[in-house]
Amino acid sequence: MGLSVASPSGGANGRRRRGRRHQPMSEINVTPFVDVMLVLLIIFMVAAPLLTVGVPIDLPETQAKALNADTQPITVSINNEGQIFLQETEIPLDEVVPKLQAIAQAGYEERIYVRGDRSADYGTVMRVMARISAAGFRNLGLVTLQEQDG
Repeated sequence: MGLSVASPSGGANGRRRRGRRHQPMSEINVTPFVDVMLVLLIIFMVAAPLLTVGVPIDLPETQAKALNADTQPITVSINNEGQIFLQETEIPLDEVVPKLQAIAQAGYEERIYVRGDRSADYGTVMRVMARISAAGFRNLGLVTLQEQDG
């Protein structure tokens, strides 16, 4: 039957506890980081479809597979009235090549996409493509929609 007497200062345990109180917390709270990332993900998911070229074109459908593109492509569009657009700006046929050459001098070497409306004059689309090709641009692509089954 022993009796233990604790010292009033708390002994060694008291000193250890006091020393622990002043150590910085070494854990990182990632909850705010995850919250911010989820909000940014939602914002980009909503904004991404709005970043496409704004010229309304009724594209034909094909069975071709989609291409992966990492950079913003140059798009030449021809609507059903025969108007020609470089990105979203309407330009005459004679200015298509000089504008593309000015862009190419800035170091652009990617594919040029030609978007022709389904009801656009085939001759107009071919004239635009022929001028672009004659100017030395060999990496051309026609944009279509994927064919829907059913």
